[in-house]
Amino acid sequence: MGVSGCGKSTVAALIASRTGCALAEGDDFHAASSIARMAVGYPLDDTTRTPWLAAIATWLTERAAGGECAVVSCSALTRAYRDVLRAAGPEVRMVHLAGPYELVAQRLAARHDHFMPPQLLASQYAVLEPLAPDEPGITLNLEANPDHLAEEILQTFGLGPHCAA
Repeated sequence: MGVSGCGKSTVAALIASRTGCALAEGDDFHAASSIARMAVGYPLDDTTRTPWLAAIATWLTERAAGGECAVVSCSALTRAYRDVLRAAGPEVRMVHLAGPYELVAQRLAARHDHFMPPQLLASQYAVLEPLAPDEPGITLNLEANPDHLAEEILQTFGLGPHCAA
C-alpha cells in the first residue's frame, strides 16, 4: 500500500515471483471512468473508490477460498479502505511503502506509461493514513532497494516459495 509511485507494483511483483502467489495490480480493478477521471487530474473520492476496493476484496476472497496465496498492489490510503480489504480474510496483511514526497514526485515525473498524473500526488498524501499500531502489517522505507524491501517482507511474514500464507 502507499501513494502512487512508491514502488508498490515493483515490490508486489517481486514477492509474487519469489513465493508463487497470485499477483494482482490494483489499478487493473479501476473502472474506465475512474482512470479517465484521474488521467485529467481529478482525484477519486469515496464514491469512486468503493466499487474498486470491493472488486479487489472479492479477488482476495476468491484466492483465499481456493487456498491460494495472493499479493495485490493497492494504494489503500486510509484505514477504512484497508478495512475493506482485510474483510477478505484474517490473513490479509499490509505493507506500507512510505517515504518523502519529493522522491515520489520525482518518480512520477519520470514515469510516462501510467495514467496517474504527478499533480494528484498531493491529494494522495493529504488523505494518507499510516498503518495504525493495531493494523496487521509493517511500514518500510520506499527509498530502499526493491529487492531489499521484498526480502524484508518475506522474512517479516515468514513467506517462502509456494507459501500458504
